[in-house]
Amino acid sequence: MSADVHATLRGVHLDDTVRTSSTLGHAPHAVWCADYGRCVNEDRRVGQATTADADRATRRDGTATPPIGVASAFRIDRDRIAVSPFFARLGGVTQVVSGTDAGVLHNRLTHSLKVAQVARAVADRINASAEYGALAEKLGGCDPEVAEAAALGHDLGHPPFGHLGEQVLDHIARERFGLADGFEGNAQSFRILTTTDVRGPSGVGLDLTAAVRAAVLKYPWARSRYPQPHPSTMDVPPRGAAESSEAPGSGSSKFSAYVTELDDVDQARAPFADAIERWQQTIEASVMDTADDIAYAIHDLQDFHRIGVLQHASVSPELGVWLTASRELAHLDDVTLAAHSRRPGYSLEQMRRRLHAKDAPMVDDDAFRAAVTTVRTELVDGLLAQVFDGSVESEQALADFSARWTSRLVDGVGVTDSPSTRSGHVTLRPQQWHEVQVLKFVHRRFVLLRPDLALHQRGQASLITNLVSELDSWLSDTRESSRIPRRLHDLVELAHTEYSGLAKDRPELLLPPDGTEPPDVASLAKGRAIVDFVASLTDKQGATLLDALAGRVSAPWSDSFVL
Repeated sequence: MSADVHATLRGVHLDDTVRTSSTLGHAPHAVWCADYGRCVNEDRRVGQATTADADRATRRDGTATPPIGVASAFRIDRDRIAVSPFFARLGGVTQVVSGTDAGVLHNRLTHSLKVAQVARAVADRINASAEYGALAEKLGGCDPEVAEAAALGHDLGHPPFGHLGEQVLDHIARERFGLADGFEGNAQSFRILTTTDVRGPSGVGLDLTAAVRAAVLKYPWARSRYPQPHPSTMDVPPRGAAESSEAPGSGSSKFSAYVTELDDVDQARAPFADAIERWQQTIEASVMDTADDIAYAIHDLQDFHRIGVLQHASVSPELGVWLTASRELAHLDDVTLAAHSRRPGYSLEQMRRRLHAKDAPMVDDDAFRAAVTTVRTELVDGLLAQVFDGSVESEQALADFSARWTSRLVDGVGVTDSPSTRSGHVTLRPQQWHEVQVLKFVHRRFVLLRPDLALHQRGQASLITNLVSELDSWLSDTRESSRIPRRLHDLVELAHTEYSGLAKDRPELLLPPDGTEPPDVASLAKGRAIVDFVASLTDKQGATLLDALAGRVSAPWSDSFVL
């Protein structure tokens, strides 16, 4: 077998090549297009794809992957992501708290699988509607394979210990290494897919189609300076584009690409240039984003009910008091609310006001009240009213809640051609949108703000900080240059090539937001390589590697990490 053929086949399951239209679950009067893997109407001849279809299926080198059997280019992308070691790693990465061997809690892998499931359901719903399907096609297309692939890949960049690890690495990247764009999980996911993952002899990245790469771009801009004008300068910036209160002066709080991947962003989004604005998500990215919201709102609540953290006695007063005293609470000033935020109803009123401040065009107080009522009835007085005891009855109640709410939220998805700048083209109906906000509030207020979780996370933050310090020291020791981990060495070389090119051709992209001179190329490369390396570890690998570097491991070899 030639290297090219081997590279093409890598990551494609054999049973994927023998699918027939009868197994695809598409509507009647449709056929499967083997050339592009799209469900098309019978009045459009098979193999006669549009120019837009071909552009969407274009890979980095400008070619479109020849179909294998009836596996579409987008299905090949999905499978490349699914067999990636970076995807397998997510099984050992925190969703909210570090998992256990019992497998009770979601991790980033199980979360990604559920997001992919929901994303495909949302895409199928859009295509099943004549109105939504036509609008989606006008806006660039909505292929379920693309949405599913993007969902599988959207969390690849999450470092050990989830969002906590993301915050710590961002601070380290900016303050210790002078990397102006720091660290961001979404940007790291895009970097993995396009740069640091590999597939055989084909070079860097997974060589995905433009449509899938574009669909991973939840926040299609860099931290600053790209695109111009930058979305953060808009009167009402898109969600995530505004500056973070935790890192003032650093640029957008959320972004999907580092300066090293901007050419890939341009190429991936080129097929959509005439359909959407530069700061807007593609339809498939919007599907993935909505699916992520749905999965997050439901499945994390399941976890913490299962282990007894989320309890009726604590949640019920918060929602109940707000429902009975919302008018009185609405008259309290912000200072009073903040000072007494532990009182029942006060935190929920604060959240309602934050929604008005951030998402005014989308907020409706009647819909908010109805959402609180629904969540109280379904979640608090329904699911949480019975303590989870591991019985069949408890499992059935949990499964029923998850299935009912997933269906409810998926059925609430629609497509609009004129969304708010704070929303994508794919949106939830107002009632379901408010319900998701209330579900997220319950998770944040009664899980994320717990002191015991804060204690756990402070230890994890210290671990990551010390691990970076030890790796930095190792790389800086000239006597050890021949013994540093090969993977880390390769990442330094890759980053050095990238930053050398930028320093020569686009030096303005390396400038910190305050305009001061950036560190030299070697320092930038070392910093980015260490961040890439640490972000590629599981929770356990990070902890065990630090133990080894700190002299707390007696044996020189371990199956917990491979250097």
